[in-house]
Amino acid sequence: MAPDPNSASGSGTKDEASVKVPAKDPKKKDDKKDEDLSEEDLALKQQLELYVERVQDPDPGLQKVALESMRTEIRTSTSSMTSVPKPLKFLRPHYGTLKAYYETMPDSDLKKYMADILSVLALTMSAEGERESLKYRLLGSEGDIGSWGHEYVRNLAGEIAQEYAKRQTDEASIDDLMELVQEIVAFHMKHNAEPEAVDLLMEVEDLDLLVEHVDATNFKRTCLYLTSAAKYLPGPDDMLVLDIAYMIYLKFEEFPNALQIALFLDNMQYVKQIFTSCDDLLRKKQFCYILARHGITLELDDDMVPDDDDRYALQDIVNNVKLSEGYLTLARDIEVMEPKSPEDIYKAHLLDGRASAGASVDSARQNLAATFVNAFVNAGFGQDKLMTVPSDASSGGSSGNWLFKNKEHGKMSAAASLGMILLWDVDSGLAQIDKYFHSTDNHVIAGALLGVGIVNCGIRNDCDPALALLSEYVGREDACIRIGAIMGLGISYAEVAQAIIFALMDRSESELGEPLTRLIPLGLGLLYLGKQESVEATAEVSKTFNEKIRKYCDMTLLSCAYAGTGNVLKVQNLLGHCAQHHEKGEAYQGPAVLGIAMVAMAEELGLEMAIRSLEHLLQYGEQNIRRAVPLALGLLCISNPKVNVMDTLSRLSHDTDSEVAMAAVISLGLIGSGTNNARIAGMLRNLSSYYYKDANLLFCVRIAQGLVHMGKGLLTLNPYHSDRFLLSPTALAGIVTTLFACLDMKAVIVGKYHYVLYFLVLAMQPRMLLTVDENLKPLSVPVRVGQAVDVVGQAGRPKTITGFQTHSTPVLLAAGDRAELATEKYIPLSPILEGFVILKENSDYREDH
Repeated sequence: MAPDPNSASGSGTKDEASVKVPAKDPKKKDDKKDEDLSEEDLALKQQLELYVERVQDPDPGLQKVALESMRTEIRTSTSSMTSVPKPLKFLRPHYGTLKAYYETMPDSDLKKYMADILSVLALTMSAEGERESLKYRLLGSEGDIGSWGHEYVRNLAGEIAQEYAKRQTDEASIDDLMELVQEIVAFHMKHNAEPEAVDLLMEVEDLDLLVEHVDATNFKRTCLYLTSAAKYLPGPDDMLVLDIAYMIYLKFEEFPNALQIALFLDNMQYVKQIFTSCDDLLRKKQFCYILARHGITLELDDDMVPDDDDRYALQDIVNNVKLSEGYLTLARDIEVMEPKSPEDIYKAHLLDGRASAGASVDSARQNLAATFVNAFVNAGFGQDKLMTVPSDASSGGSSGNWLFKNKEHGKMSAAASLGMILLWDVDSGLAQIDKYFHSTDNHVIAGALLGVGIVNCGIRNDCDPALALLSEYVGREDACIRIGAIMGLGISYAEVAQAIIFALMDRSESELGEPLTRLIPLGLGLLYLGKQESVEATAEVSKTFNEKIRKYCDMTLLSCAYAGTGNVLKVQNLLGHCAQHHEKGEAYQGPAVLGIAMVAMAEELGLEMAIRSLEHLLQYGEQNIRRAVPLALGLLCISNPKVNVMDTLSRLSHDTDSEVAMAAVISLGLIGSGTNNARIAGMLRNLSSYYYKDANLLFCVRIAQGLVHMGKGLLTLNPYHSDRFLLSPTALAGIVTTLFACLDMKAVIVGKYHYVLYFLVLAMQPRMLLTVDENLKPLSVPVRVGQAVDVVGQAGRPKTITGFQTHSTPVLLAAGDRAELATEKYIPLSPILEGFVILKENSDYREDH
């Protein structure tokens, strides 16, 4: 507003003349406005100007009355949120005057009073970066800050953050600031502004204060904000924030949430502490289910569970012994027990004539594909139409027949597929696989060994059958038996797997030549999965390797160590490596591309951005990068078929470079794995007719079809669980091993080492919600299942799911779904309804008659 020189001087000049006029001459500005003001506004304005004069009166009595009136005016008017409150607006021209007068006042209570008012005026008046509001607040009287209104408190919090940073660099004392911080935090916590309290404490690096201020009403919202913010904080802050959330949960005995944070931090001390702090056996059983789902093996000791019988029962849950039972309960409930044959999946009759004609040839390659499809589709059901057919007396055991329809290394996969079909069912699994150990064919024995490993995947058994059976074969002469035994061990004991893969790789260079050597660095990397900084030492050692694999090792170690952390700097680093153009494509760029996906898969925003960056790599990258991009997309959206990614992969599946096309086809299978997604199934059917002459690509299409219908749609490969909060390390290891193998499609997947695909079994989990009663027997209750909604920092009690349908358990959960109980009759013992959830009867529940 430029001052208008022609305006007539109206009322109000007399008052202003006696006031010391501030530097900018406000006289002319105001006169124009006076004409537009309503009667009451005018009265208010004159009233305030009178107060400004009186404040400068030599008589302290008058001063006090004027200051108090001014104060009440300001306080009573902080009503409307959108505009600047009237008194502040009218006092703007006098801000400079009051400031100057304040400097001349003698120290007294009045001076502090004056400072309070200046502090509030500075809210709208002070120049950017002056932090005057804070300055006068600290000089003013120790009063309740909340009474000046929310906006004032928020402004102060902002200024404190700046001031704190400045004092840190000047190494000045911050005690007076901290007192104010205490007041502000207390105010925010009382008024449902938990995120603002947390932000302020993060700025002044003192989150420990939070624990004193949370109470039973707001701790859940506070912790929700802390855990969500952790993903976007630079290290080591993210860990500190989660530590605080853990302490708060423990303080309010919200043990399941505390356990999730302990698992996220990978802190076994915390896990033990939770078991020892909780006395309720039922709740401990629920903890065990959470641990089992996360794929962590934990030996319970006397401190955690004092009673012996209880301890055995709980250890059984941790060892996942009941997984097979629960999975079959789900299958029966959804009525999909009927075994499916590969033909049911291919649905060749839906295609036009030319393709189906060529498919009837009984080639070993087709049979091998059918073996995998059969294994994936009937995974865990314990019966199928190829391997477990009851043997007729005449044919002398027909399951043998299918086995011998495969060529040499095909037999290995075929024998191992039996393990997949009997997944998680250790007793009958070992019994059925046993017959293959008496075979004369080394490949069959190797397959049987691998099958034993698969059956035991994720299940720990007291007598450790897998270890007993496999360890005697590890030293055998025949390379393929050794590989079978070692892979089997790796799959059944995934957390020691890393060391074992490592041993396999040490020896294999001479025997296997090139293809599997690319898994050596991966074995190393998996040792440090998600361990962040602790990888540095090993990374140094890798610099001494043969220069052919040095960069490759570097990339692999980096991407494994930061997998699932969402660390933006690491993503940039990896992108930098992908941007370099070499004369002949460098091998290390493949792992770098996969690394981007591994690091960025941690949270939704990073994931979307990574998908966009990968689009650019497709357009500008060399061939070797383009081959890795579809695999990276597959990892980002695993078991979560996003339409944009689906379209990109569909486009790439017709790429001129056959390796890119193969990778894209396999990735279509990965993003649709276990979803039965009709659109992807349709795409794959069309591809199978498009590529009916190309045996390699057809093989990939078949594998992808098997993946999409994995477990008849009851399984998922997503390594994230518990509302996308926890990342299961073993699951990620399985997926990443498979993807690294896919970087060299021709030699590994379409070549002799196709059984690497069985590493995916590490990530297979039923995507179910199974509610059980206190005796762990299945219990059917109504639940609402819908898309999860992010409610962090929202006011009130917002709905956490949208577009829900009500089903009775057991139910399937798709990617991004969340369930909540639709009845108040039971109380779930876990806040997140996924996997096995124990329900306790609600004692307060009354049936409505």
